[in-house]
Amino acid sequence: PNIDLFRTCLGLLCVGKSDFEAAEAMRFDPFFKHGLGIKQSPSAPRLRQRFDEDAAAIIPLIDAASVEFIASVGAPITALSTGHVALDMDVFPQDNSRTKKEAVSYTYKGYDGYAPIAAYLGNEGWCLSCELRPGSQHTQKEFGYTLERVLPRVRQLTSAPVLVRLDGAHDAAINRRQLAAADNVDYLIKWNPRREDPEPWLAEATARGAWEQVRDGKRQALFSVDRADEYDGESQPWRLVVQLIERTIDRNGQLLLTPEIEFEGWTTSLPEADYDNATILKLYRGHALCEQFHSEFKTDLDLERLPSCRFDTNDLVMAFAVLAYNILRWMGLRGLMGEHAPIRHPAKRRRLRTVMQELIYLAARVVRSARQLTLRFSQHCPGFEAFRKLHAEFP
Repeated sequence: PNIDLFRTCLGLLCVGKSDFEAAEAMRFDPFFKHGLGIKQSPSAPRLRQRFDEDAAAIIPLIDAASVEFIASVGAPITALSTGHVALDMDVFPQDNSRTKKEAVSYTYKGYDGYAPIAAYLGNEGWCLSCELRPGSQHTQKEFGYTLERVLPRVRQLTSAPVLVRLDGAHDAAINRRQLAAADNVDYLIKWNPRREDPEPWLAEATARGAWEQVRDGKRQALFSVDRADEYDGESQPWRLVVQLIERTIDRNGQLLLTPEIEFEGWTTSLPEADYDNATILKLYRGHALCEQFHSEFKTDLDLERLPSCRFDTNDLVMAFAVLAYNILRWMGLRGLMGEHAPIRHPAKRRRLRTVMQELIYLAARVVRSARQLTLRFSQHCPGFEAFRKLHAEFP
């Protein structure tokens, strides 16, 4: 049955095993089968074959299951200080060099692989999507279709205002138009200056008197300008926040013959009357947290190199990984953040690897008696109380 295939794949990912061959080791494990409700454990060839045959049909079901899981457990979705719920979307490369897998191509990191695009919701980083893409595909290509799939999933989980944060590859008028048309959605996108001359911006900062002296030989300016996109005879206004730095002395005290000028910016729909320029910078810095979530997919779930030579099958594995990621994230929040949690440094969330180490990789004896399986833990097991509490709450 398909459900046995799904549970096997999900169980393997939750212990950090992404290859199909790992199914053979769990095939005759009574606790693995009993814990996941598996009636018939598939062999590795069977698991691979069925996924190759039905990957395209299964992916929408797993995507829906991920969102349904977050909603069913009442997962907390923490908002930013502004009241917006952050929706961070970003691309990360997976190194699959020296392979002949379908759609593996040259990535922007300088090696052959894939470049999936992931979407994370809230400060907890709930993953709503991680769509596999060829490594050479530009980030902006087909991004509009990705937004069309992700935004409805957001509304299934929260009715709060949403702030979509994107990097400079998505600085395009078509994205601003699509996000402005969405209900109760704001955006904050890294500005792509596209070879703009810094001199006019230097003059703009001087005219506004926005300079601040950081140290001798270094000053910076932070200001915003109003702009608009024109399409279909209508004008869509937006705001550009610019940060400009001028250096006449480098950090080592060396005088420069000509000043060094650096500038960067952010486009946003947030009005200046309610959100000053410093707030915009602070909000965008939170987008960097995506890098940690990416690394958890690649290292904790062992998905740097995908297991199949077929693109659709690998895309299905990434869909299962999203569900496993959300389950482990919820386990970490419920089991490793309370008073019964094993001693750890204070944190807002736990890495997936920590969840595996503290709640899954626990030594216990499996005892079969009276047609029942019983787990017997050590008297001094540090994670037992957290495990028992979590087991009682698991849906």
